[in-house]
Amino acid sequence: MKKRCYITGAGEHFQNDIFSPEKSDLVIAADGGYIFHKLHGIRTDILIGDFDSINCTPGNDYKNIIKLNPVKDETDMLCAIQTGIEHGFSEFHIFGGTGGRNDHTIANIQTLTWLAKNDFRGFLYSENEVMTVVYNSKIEFDKSFSGYISVFSIDTESINVTEKGLKYTVENYNMKNDFPVGVSNEFTGNDSFVSVENGTLLVIYPRQKNRNPF
Repeated sequence: MKKRCYITGAGEHFQNDIFSPEKSDLVIAADGGYIFHKLHGIRTDILIGDFDSINCTPGNDYKNIIKLNPVKDETDMLCAIQTGIEHGFSEFHIFGGTGGRNDHTIANIQTLTWLAKNDFRGFLYSENEVMTVVYNSKIEFDKSFSGYISVFSIDTESINVTEKGLKYTVENYNMKNDFPVGVSNEFTGNDSFVSVENGTLLVIYPRQKNRNPF
C-alpha cells in the first residue's frame, strides 16, 4: 500500500475534504488547517506553522508542534511538504490550499511544480476539482473518470504534449503558456493519459469521490 501525506491548510474547506487516513499515512495540519482537523476529529501527526492565520499558538492537545518564524521565504504549506519529505513521503494530498487569497492558491500551484520537478507528486483539492503538475512524464486515468480535463503549459513551451483517450486527441504538440489551447478537453469513458516529453504541465480534472490516478 502506498503511503500518503495529507496536508490541510487554512484556505477554504468543504464537506468532501474530510478524510480517514491509514495508520501508515502522515497527517500534517499547516497553520489554520488544525481548526478543520479539530472540528472534524481528523488525526493530526504534526502541526506546523507561524500561526498567523489563527492568531494564537495551539495548546498541549498537539504534542508535535513545529513553530515557524513568520519572517521566511517558504510558505507554511511548503514547510509542511518539506517536513513530509523528511519523514520519507513522496505523495502529497493538499486540502484547504485554494480559495480565500489568490496569492496563496498560486503559491500552492507553484509548490505542485516544485514537487514535480523534484520527483514527487502533489494533488491540490478544491471543492470540485483536483490540480496536479506533470514534469517530463505522464499521468494516467482509468475509464471511470468523467467531465472536463484541462491542460496548461507552465513553462514558456512544453515539448511533445500528448493527450489520448480523451474527446480531443493531441499528439506531440508543443504547448505554450501564452495561449489556452488546452482548456476543456473531456473524458470519454476510456482509459486516457496526458504526457509531456520536455516541460511542465498543470492538469486540472474533476474531483470524484476522492479518487486519483495514483
